[in-house]
Amino acid sequence: MKVGEYLKEGGFSVSFEFFPPKDEEGEKRLFETVRKLEALRPTFVSVTYGAGGSTRDRTRKVVKRIHEETGLTVVAHLTCIAHTKEELLEILSDYERMGVENLLALRGDVPRDKPHWRPPEGACSYAKELVELVRKHFGDYFSVGVAAYPEGHPESPNLEWEVKYFKEKVEAGADFAITQMFFVNDYYYRFVELCRKAGLEVPVIPGIMPITNFKQISKFAALCGATIPQSLVERLERAKSPEEVKKIGVEFAVEQCLDLLEHGVPGLHFYTLNRSDATLKIYRAIEPYLPRRG
Repeated sequence: MKVGEYLKEGGFSVSFEFFPPKDEEGEKRLFETVRKLEALRPTFVSVTYGAGGSTRDRTRKVVKRIHEETGLTVVAHLTCIAHTKEELLEILSDYERMGVENLLALRGDVPRDKPHWRPPEGACSYAKELVELVRKHFGDYFSVGVAAYPEGHPESPNLEWEVKYFKEKVEAGADFAITQMFFVNDYYYRFVELCRKAGLEVPVIPGIMPITNFKQISKFAALCGATIPQSLVERLERAKSPEEVKKIGVEFAVEQCLDLLEHGVPGLHFYTLNRSDATLKIYRAIEPYLPRRG
């Protein structure tokens, strides 16, 4: 199934994101999570791609296993600044041979542990260039998604510039988007409104990050510029145990999802961190309110 076509036809999407584990034990735990979440019949699952191309082989391995060993539609993340165009075409051709039809095209980040790292000569500098490369060489074979940043990318000077760059990715051939995590829904609504005013009708799926470890998620939020509401911060800081943190995080995510559903979002994308418990609890709580899925 091509995600963009499904969304264009008005289908509601529920999806889960995984990252490629570093060892066999991690892979075993990941596929235990995959099997548990597969029972929820997600529209698709996605597999991330490490900074600087650091997980190329591991991402491919997980994508291949999910594609061949489960009934799930898989979206393969691909970042471009770490590869030459020839390398990107090699990766894309490999996915085509595999039968994978969905991509999330990203610029990618510079590895934080390599401050003097530079992209190779001939790399795509921006996600829109990767989208253009995919469309030039593979036509409509791939459904291509891109990232959206409701509060603006950390490198964008303001939200108007963010929408401008997002529009370039859509005009290059992207047919759906998934947002960076956010915790204040008004930022998402404002971003989508600006996109619609700019003539962009592409579906923008909100990305939901359940807070199960406050310190860890606070670090993620600081890196990507996501605002955690002060009222939620105070509740989490008062929590007396990791279990209470998870309970508060799940409750907040349920409230966030229900509000998004009331506003008619095209889907919900959950950042699972390769764990199933919190996502399962959230899903069960919102399941009665989910639009019917094909």
